[in-house]
Amino acid sequence: MWAGAMIKVAVLLSLVLHPASGLARCAGLDARALELALRMPGAEIHAVHAGDPEAPALRDYLGMGLESLTVLACSAGCDPVPALIARFREIKPNLVLTGMRAEAGEQSGMVPYLISEALGTSLLCDAADVACEGETARVVQALSHGRRREVSVRLPSVLLVNEAGPVPRAPAFAKARRGQILSFAASNPDDAFLAASEMHPWWARPKRMAMPGGGSALERMKAMTEAKAGEGRLLVGPQPEEAAAAIL
Repeated sequence: MWAGAMIKVAVLLSLVLHPASGLARCAGLDARALELALRMPGAEIHAVHAGDPEAPALRDYLGMGLESLTVLACSAGCDPVPALIARFREIKPNLVLTGMRAEAGEQSGMVPYLISEALGTSLLCDAADVACEGETARVVQALSHGRRREVSVRLPSVLLVNEAGPVPRAPAFAKARRGQILSFAASNPDDAFLAASEMHPWWARPKRMAMPGGGSALERMKAMTEAKAGEGRLLVGPQPEEAAAAIL
């Protein structure tokens, strides 16, 4: 996939919560970005995570083949962008790979754009594959309806990997135990947007009623209010047989 001098690839990794158990796990899109980096021969990979260095789920990223993972210790509710920008300025990577958006928290998708703006690099979203040659990279961009487009970008650049990226390999237990988590103190500025936001459980949005057309006003009113067969039937204290029949 790549020929030439060694290239520095920084991979921005995050954690998400499992929808059923609520436990932390690897982010699917970030894992695809890491898989893409691991498939680049001779690449010098720098994996970076901003958060809790004691999170057990970080070991799954190490199990994919990383020798070390840099964690910028950030407390919950702080803005990780300044710490990430400072770290990337130290690394000076040719490529920054990450998922299209976080799968937990604000999920605004703005973090890669803010990093790209601060570093003064180009940015390309919907990346599915990449091949670097000299100071440019050929990126296969995944479009809608299964279409693909090859784009040439000048390095350094930030690439956002989507669901069309390579399927991440299963983590190996021995590699996960061997890998090192390197923790660094980082700035913890308050996230002003998050502090000003109101958090509440998600609920389904009400759907607009279909307005039937044609017929008289009375017929349209009946079409909107009367219950259809198997819909809108309220049973109060029914017998078991009646309840079972309604369910069926």
